[in-house]
Amino acid sequence: MLRYIIRRLMISIPLLILASFLCFGLTTAMGDPLGEWKLQKPRTPAEIAAAYERTGYNDPFLERYTNWAGDFVTGDWGESVVPGNAGRSVKEDIGKAFVVTFRLVIVAEIIALLLGMVVGVIGAVRQYSLFDYTATGISFAMFSMPLFCVALILKTGGISLNNWLESIGADRWIITAGPPGDGFKGGFGEQFFQYTGAYILPTISLVVIQFALYSRFQRASMLDTLNADYVRTAQAKGISEARSIFRHAFRNALIPIVTVSSLNFGATVGGAVITETVFGWSGMGKFLVDAITKLEPFQVLGFMMVTAVFIIVFNLVADVLYAFMDPRIRLD
Repeated sequence: MLRYIIRRLMISIPLLILASFLCFGLTTAMGDPLGEWKLQKPRTPAEIAAAYERTGYNDPFLERYTNWAGDFVTGDWGESVVPGNAGRSVKEDIGKAFVVTFRLVIVAEIIALLLGMVVGVIGAVRQYSLFDYTATGISFAMFSMPLFCVALILKTGGISLNNWLESIGADRWIITAGPPGDGFKGGFGEQFFQYTGAYILPTISLVVIQFALYSRFQRASMLDTLNADYVRTAQAKGISEARSIFRHAFRNALIPIVTVSSLNFGATVGGAVITETVFGWSGMGKFLVDAITKLEPFQVLGFMMVTAVFIIVFNLVADVLYAFMDPRIRLD
């Protein structure tokens, strides 16, 4: 098993290097970060040359890449190069945004994954039942709705609920503009009330889409394993239906859902852009939008690398989980 993990790690390292090279190249092509600064007022050639020298844009592409890659590995992710924001640490800004996004995404992913697995298994075991038809219809409806539409509907409903609570003399519960940067104040009960009000709508918006995806994959995978020869043989030998489902079928049916959830979670951690924009969260999504708007190359590059690292890491996690669920994988 250890040899298998080491092999997967050795494959992940060149993938990460290739991803860093592509990310750097794409970020370099996004535009001139000093373009707007040069147009704000007349600049002397000396000022422009000094600004480009400070940002390193006068150096050859490969030299800039190797310098940046060496600094990135040692923990120096660069600073903002746009005058006015110059000197802001990219690593610190990403760290703050990442914490906000991670706290939101981890809860939504766990709920969506567990709910999708349960609904998918029941739908496969009770195929063509009323529950299966109902779950299938709901899943297709959720999956076909754009995420921004779901988020806007939930936000509108949250505002209406707050208005109703105020009309009966109760406190506003739903927070539709994101949690404050310095956190919530008050005792445990008051903070719990505020946190649930801030998290409930963006969490539901993420759960809706992810649940639809996971439940469909789990149902399809479970149907394949239930119709496999080894499951039929186990049932023919007198093994109970529950044991044949959960001991023989369910474990093999988890392999596709592990793939989807691992890659999906890695990508979602990189930034729930639409959800954070609609609900006013200062997470990775808002960080990316602001960085692109201001043409901040190191901020965009830092975002892309964090996303790439998480996708590669969770892909590695999926490979390790495969080996635990299916011994044939690690023996090969």
